[in-house]
Amino acid sequence: MIIRWTYAFADRPVGRLSEARAFWTAVTGTHASEPRGEQAEFLTLLPDEPAGTDACVKLQGVAEGDGGAHLDLCVEDVRALTRAARERGAELVADHGDRAVLRSPAGQPFCAVPWHGESVRPPVAAGSRLDQVCLDIPPSAYAAECGFWAGLTGWERLTGSRPEFEVLKPPAGLAVRILLQRLDTERPAGAHLDLACADTAAVRARHEKHGAVLVRQGPHWTVMRDPAGGTYCLTGRDPRTGALPDAGRRAVVA
Repeated sequence: MIIRWTYAFADRPVGRLSEARAFWTAVTGTHASEPRGEQAEFLTLLPDEPAGTDACVKLQGVAEGDGGAHLDLCVEDVRALTRAARERGAELVADHGDRAVLRSPAGQPFCAVPWHGESVRPPVAAGSRLDQVCLDIPPSAYAAECGFWAGLTGWERLTGSRPEFEVLKPPAGLAVRILLQRLDTERPAGAHLDLACADTAAVRARHEKHGAVLVRQGPHWTVMRDPAGGTYCLTGRDPRTGALPDAGRRAVVA
């Protein structure tokens, strides 16, 4: 089963979707599509330029909770991907015919959706690129969850720069990769978005100008909260390649 494209979803409370729309379009160099869904809860962030590049980020308004993030995996055969996911322990949440909502063994939602020919990733925007969905996994489920996502995607499995990280690197050209993070404590699985930043301080200042606030500072990541209340990370990685250069200038992956 070949995954042809990936979308990173920012899930935010439906009542704050307009705030999420204004912020995420501003910081990613995109404009929003017309809303879709029964409650106008879905938006695609379309690259402003250049022509011919494909979207890879979407917004979803959620009725409950503060939201988070999830992945859409685009394939030619949704049924085959759904079947493969279930055989590996995923739960089918909803079957919509041409797409399916599933939940990983650790409880992280994701979707199997049809591929519509997307193939050209959008450019770096103002020194950053939203290029990663980080899955936050409780310790008891971490090993199995890493195996699930590696088996389902077939992507290259790489050790991260710290013991609690593992990276699934997609084939060249795909827009969004997966970082799996082992949490320190047992709590429900979740996910958040990561941006690769050439200059994290400059990107942070730009995001704060558009209403984001600092939550905390990590070793090589900065946790932020957007105006709609969702948390995400600015990471000191090359936005072109996703690599994190260490002090010796070797390229590491998370």
